[in-house]
Amino acid sequence: MRSILFLPGLTHNGFKVNSALIIYSVTVVIKKDVEESWLEWMKEIHIKEVMKTGYFTDWEMQKQIIPELAADESTYVIDYKTSSLDQYNEYLMKEAPRLQKEHTEKFYGKFKASRAVFKIISQ
Repeated sequence: MRSILFLPGLTHNGFKVNSALIIYSVTVVIKKDVEESWLEWMKEIHIKEVMKTGYFTDWEMQKQIIPELAADESTYVIDYKTSSLDQYNEYLMKEAPRLQKEHTEKFYGKFKASRAVFKIISQ
């Protein structure tokens, strides 16, 4: 019997091999009067800081366009991908409090956030 080692970013039999099994999903509802500066800060600073922790292998951000829930707010989802629940839990204990505090201090009163964790069961 032959064993196969899969490395992130490789393909096997024409399919992309993804090492991420867990998605840490952060939903942020942000006031439109700070949306542009929030979005720039997220992409240029915050997400880079999260990724520098080494607990996540990839990320993506989506903006909800339908339904628009409020005229003065926009909704975004940021998904961070990691290889295990242990990795996520370690991030939660060691890094998340500091990073969430920075976000809260910078945009206090201008956002609501919720978080969830998902397990990838099929791709």
